[in-house]
Order: sequence, then C-alpha cells, then structure tokens
Amino acid sequence: MKDKVLTILKEGKDSFISGEKISEELGVTRAAVWKSINKLKDEGYFIDSISKNGYKLVSSPDLLTIYEIYDFLNTKYIGRNIIHFDTIDSTNTKAKALASKGAEDGTIVISEEQISGRGRLDRNWCSPKFKGIWMSVILRPNIDPINASTITLIGAAAVNKALKDFNIKTQIKWPNDIILNNKKLCGILTEMSSELNQINYIVIGIGVNVNISHEEFPKNINEIATSLKIEGGHNFSRQKLTAAILNHFEKLYEEFILDNNLSSTIDICRKNSYLIGKEIKLYNRGQLIAAKAVDISDEGLLVIEHKDGKIEKVISGEVTLHKE
Repeated sequence: MKDKVLTILKEGKDSFISGEKISEELGVTRAAVWKSINKLKDEGYFIDSISKNGYKLVSSPDLLTIYEIYDFLNTKYIGRNIIHFDTIDSTNTKAKALASKGAEDGTIVISEEQISGRGRLDRNWCSPKFKGIWMSVILRPNIDPINASTITLIGAAAVNKALKDFNIKTQIKWPNDIILNNKKLCGILTEMSSELNQINYIVIGIGVNVNISHEEFPKNINEIATSLKIEGGHNFSRQKLTAAILNHFEKLYEEFILDNNLSSTIDICRKNSYLIGKEIKLYNRGQLIAAKAVDISDEGLLVIEHKDGKIEKVISGEVTLHKE
C-alpha cells in the first residue's frame, strides 16, 4: 500500500496531490492513505502536507529500494526485480535460497545491512547499516560451468567503470577485489550451483564500502580497507552508484553471454590491474608460489612468470603482493 502511495507521490513531482485523489486512485480510504504517508515519513521520506492541498514529496532517504534506484537504471532485466531488506544475514545466502526456488534471471537481493556478510574463503565482511552497497545478483547463463569464473571479472570491470562515472579511478586486484589508494574498497564473491555440463544458477555478491568512516571499520581491517567517503571526504549517493554498477554489469555480461565476447571486460581488467608487473604470492591448492604477474589472458586467467622463467596461466587462487 505505502509503495503505491509513494509511486503516486513520485509521479506527482513537485505538485501537491490530494488525499482524496490518492484514495480514489487506489480504491482505499483517506485514513489508509494517511497511515501510509506516516509510514513513509517514519522511513525517512520528507512529505509536505497542507490542508485542502494534499501531499507533496519533498525528499527521499538514501534507501536502496527499487523505488529509489529505478530512475537511474537503464538495464533491460538486471535489477528490474529488486528484493530489498533492512537487515539480513548475507545477501548471497538469501540469493542462493531464492535462486534454488526459481527466482528469475537478473533478480537482485540487496540489504541496508548484513550481520553475517561473507567474502572469499568465508572471511567476514563488514557491512554496517546505510553505509555501503551490499547486493547479490542472480544469474542463469547458458554457459559451460568451467567458464563461470569469468562472471567475477565482469563484476569487477563493472564496478571499476561505475566508479569512473564518479571520477574515481580504482584498480582491480584479480580476480575479485577493487583497490583504491592501495586499500580494499570492494569485494566480489561468486558462487554457483551446477550439474556436470549445465549451470543451475550463479550468484555474484558485490560489497562496496561507500560511506563508512575510518572508525567504523573493525580494528583488524581498518589499515587495509577503505571507503569512498574516507578517500573522497564526503558522502556518495549509494542509489546512483548501485544503478551505475548494474548498468555497466548488464552491458558487459551480455557481451559475454550473447556474443561470447569478453574483450571489453579483459581490457578493463588489464588496463586497471593492481597486479600486472608486480611480484606476487599465490596460494593455490595448499601451495605457496612466488612469481611475477605479467598479464591477464583473453580468457580471464592470471598469467604469471615463475622464478625460472616458466609462464603459467592460473584459473584461481588467493593472491597478495610479495610485500604484503
């Protein structure tokens, strides 16, 4: 009910809309409209009301609902169905549960807060309320499961491009981290359910530290993590950034899914690589390898050069700089 009232107020732009008109349009009593208006006010919407003139939406809170993101989206299906939570354990966990029950391709699970956010290797992910973008995208691509890891790179490239829209230049630490001023700004976690030759679904979780202050990070990560607010000195619009990420993601994703073309994604990952040309440590299948990152292959694999000069392509692994 309140969502329908909100839609009418948004469509009214800067005009007052009478409670009578709203009640007639929705087929409810004026008392029900009044209750919905108060609920919206409780959520942070500033609604002006004048006797005999009605109601006018003055400003909206920085919530990540479809009603606040919609105007910034130019996607066909990614993000057109947004399932929004105030608080949740993990958007990836919820997205996987919904995907297993048939949630449609492109559905987004997004929350203002995660209390059990996860990164790779089940590491905890700091996800304070109203301070970041904590979302997961449900995908159902018709690709071989062996190529699923490329979805992570598409996500990283999309975040990198979205941040450029805000004049923020970041680097991509293959395969799943976004780095700003040598600190982690964003992490990506891709999970899959598949048969031998068929993907049931992929869930790609994206967590971006947007308006977190330095003191809000746990002590164990405040020297290695950062946020847009810390680096930029001001708050950023989570709504506009969320939409920008989804807009860029769909374009890059469709290039890969429909045209079998990963070139745009790889170009972005190469040009903005945090690792290429640097000495690294690679943890893979219980082994620690010291090498140099020399390239990202056309298929999205990390190309490393061993101490003996041998060149190898790596499909997965935990990578750190040699000095870290």
